[in-house]
Amino acid sequence: MAKIFCIANQKGGVGKTTTSVNLAAGLAKIGQRVLLVDLDPQGNATMGSGVDKRALQLSVYDVLLESASVQEAAVPSEACGYHVLGANRELAGAEVELVELERREKRLKAALVEGDGAYDFVLIDCPPSLSMLTLNGLCSAHGVIVPMQCEYFALEGLTDLVNTIKQVHANLNPDLQIIGLLRVMFDPRITLQSQVSEQLKDHFGDKVFDTVIPRNVRLAEAPSYGLPGVVFDASAKGSQAFVEFAREMVGRIKRM
Repeated sequence: MAKIFCIANQKGGVGKTTTSVNLAAGLAKIGQRVLLVDLDPQGNATMGSGVDKRALQLSVYDVLLESASVQEAAVPSEACGYHVLGANRELAGAEVELVELERREKRLKAALVEGDGAYDFVLIDCPPSLSMLTLNGLCSAHGVIVPMQCEYFALEGLTDLVNTIKQVHANLNPDLQIIGLLRVMFDPRITLQSQVSEQLKDHFGDKVFDTVIPRNVRLAEAPSYGLPGVVFDASAKGSQAFVEFAREMVGRIKRM
């Protein structure tokens, strides 16, 4: 049975898509079968996996409207070693169309259950807002991975996200929990980041992943080549950190 995780944070620009594509590539690199679901109409995770969003015959939009299955719509990313259920501009219209449909918040979950068995991990890259798309992701998932920068405003956004997860857990998905907080774009030379990192560990304890993703130029360059950093430059510190994070994830899941 696949383990399904949302990569979510209601704050924008915190590295959700970078985390999604690099964790997918890292898990693939250590032998896991991975499906990356792009739930953001911008389609950045799709393009960042080497898949042209403009050329998609079927996308997550078709899956949500039940006109295609996950198996039909998912495409392989040959360079990255995982499958992608891609997104493009069509997905922006799904927000409006889903409102009037039955089971609107659980359509992705039903589609993933139907295709269960083909993957070890399903990673869902959520948009930076609590929308019907994000709600579909949260209702599908066993847990949430929260990438966050160690800055003051990130702590405020985290409080909102934790409350949202509690509400979804109580009303829609009793399996949902926070799997862990991933510190990204971390620079140990900045005193404030080290202080916030310590605050996180004091408050959330073992919910904070041991792996820390450093601020890294090669990770930032990789999307312009349509690749995760793990594939673009495997020797970069950021890439190595994501492979280490993938190993930590697998170990944590085995203990759950």
